[in-house]
Amino acid sequence: MTQNTYLTVKQVASYLHLNEKKIYELVHDNLIPATKITGKWLFPRALVDRWLLESAHEGLLNDRLTIVGSDDPLFYRLILAYTARIGTQGLVCYAPNGTGLGLLQLQKRRADACCLHWGPQAESSLRHPALVQQHRDAGHWVLVHLYQREQGLIVHPDRLRASRELGTLLQQDLRWAMRQEGAGSQRYLLEILAQENHSPDQLNQVQTAYSEREAAALIAMGEADIAPGARAAAVEAGLGFISHGWESFDIALPRSIWFRNLFQGLLKEIQTSRSRQMLLDYQGYNPERCGELLWGGD
Repeated sequence: MTQNTYLTVKQVASYLHLNEKKIYELVHDNLIPATKITGKWLFPRALVDRWLLESAHEGLLNDRLTIVGSDDPLFYRLILAYTARIGTQGLVCYAPNGTGLGLLQLQKRRADACCLHWGPQAESSLRHPALVQQHRDAGHWVLVHLYQREQGLIVHPDRLRASRELGTLLQQDLRWAMRQEGAGSQRYLLEILAQENHSPDQLNQVQTAYSEREAAALIAMGEADIAPGARAAAVEAGLGFISHGWESFDIALPRSIWFRNLFQGLLKEIQTSRSRQMLLDYQGYNPERCGELLWGGD
């Protein structure tokens, strides 16, 4: 007999040996994978099975951690070092794709955690929780601080020698590598332009960069002159940098994953003496309060 790919409320209740009222409670709390089609709830059997496995004994996937969201050169290297140290004991993957898309993937349970940054440091304590709470599963998430970093413009050294004033740079015919919609660096740039009463439509956009490192690479390869990004990306590529302030680089993740040894080990990796030296080498980082719970611990 062929198994149904999708289960009804009645079928999933029987499958899990629960009553239908409890199934509706799980759906309401976004605790069980489900989709609503023409007014009826359906439950993908494969995802229900995976949900059961991940819930059993604190999850059979405790040895895996997939992180998406904002890009950061230092965080990438820290994950490489951590993965090398734990060897075959676990797997940590980092696929930066921007704050906006990363949070959507976290909501759809395509990832375990999402790095994010969304504006100046002084406003992050309000902005980041507000951004996270726009997603339906946020009631089960926490927001953890990683570090502060310097944000601004990555500039080709030849262009930087001509001027360090943003107003002057905006008047030049520079080739801009802009970030994708939903990227924190793009958001920061739009706020900078607004302060200068300058429209992004006035910029000569020649490329779209999908990460901090790609933005720096496009400039280093001569395909663009300037791009929004963090100081670390400029330092890594040997490029110029114009600072426009500091921002909070944080990470959102479900409470269950926050408690995982694999994630807690990553936080400890960031605070090792070796990692602290990497922060100093890059410049533009402040590791104080690393690991601090910012929101969602209730």
